[in-house]
Amino acid sequence: QVQLVESGGGLVQPGGSLRLSCAASGSIFSFNYMAWYRQAPQKQRELVAVILSGGTTNYADPVKGRFTISRDNAKNTVYLQMNSLKPEDTAVYYCNAYRNTTTFWGQGTQVTVSS
Repeated sequence: QVQLVESGGGLVQPGGSLRLSCAASGSIFSFNYMAWYRQAPQKQRELVAVILSGGTTNYADPVKGRFTISRDNAKNTVYLQMNSLKPEDTAVYYCNAYRNTTTFWGQGTQVTVSS
C-alpha cells in the first residue's frame, strides 16, 4: 500500500514563502502523475499543481508564477514551493498520486497565511 506523507505546512505572513514536501513510501517512478490539491474551509478541494511522469508541470491559474512543483526521484519526494503567499492560499494542502487506475492521498498539511 502506498503512503504519502506531507510536511512543511505552518503559519506564514502574507508575502512569505513555504515549501511543502510529500514523501512517498515507494518509488515515484511508478506514478503516472503526482499533484498537490488544497481545500479551504467551506470550499471544494481544488487542484493546485501537477507534475507528470515525464516532468511536464501544470498549475491552477491562481498560483501561476508563485508556486513551483518539483520532484526528487532519488528521495521519492515531491515538493511545492510557494512564494508570495496570500491569505486566500490558506487551506489544507494534500498530496495526490495516480498509478494506473488507483488514486492515493496524503493526510494533508495546514497552511495558514495571516498577519
